[in-house]
Amino acid sequence: MATITFKGNEVHTQGTLPQVGDSAPDFSLTGSDLSQKTLADFSGKHVVLNIFPSVDTGTCAASVRRFNQELSELQDTVVLCISRDLPFAQGRFCAAEGLEQVLSLSEYKDASFSEAYGVKFSDGPLEGLLSRAVVVISPDGKVKYTEQVAEVTEEPNYKAALASI
Repeated sequence: MATITFKGNEVHTQGTLPQVGDSAPDFSLTGSDLSQKTLADFSGKHVVLNIFPSVDTGTCAASVRRFNQELSELQDTVVLCISRDLPFAQGRFCAAEGLEQVLSLSEYKDASFSEAYGVKFSDGPLEGLLSRAVVVISPDGKVKYTEQVAEVTEEPNYKAALASI
């Protein structure tokens, strides 16, 4: 369990992020086109998991925009923006913003991703949603970097995440 804050109030996740050096847990998430995506679909690439509560909040939207901007400079790297938002909402947001360098994925069908990565809120007003976190996975499937953002309303450390690639 991770202890973080939401607007200064203590909240918890149901688990903890994988450790650097561990094999990244596999997952199955739904794309905005309703296709299923797994970690194996991105084999051979650096994978940045941008995990957040909802694309309909300012901080979450800002993280998607920022990773989209930063990714345009990187080779063999994909950013997966992951929330429990419906795939339609994720697709609408990215289309309206013209964001083509990130891939939005939803956990709306089952909780296996949040259980494997330890990011589901277990209490507080966001209970059941995903916490704000970043995980970077190497092309060989190893966890290279993790950040459980300490205050949900703040953005992740983009520079540290991208420097790990």
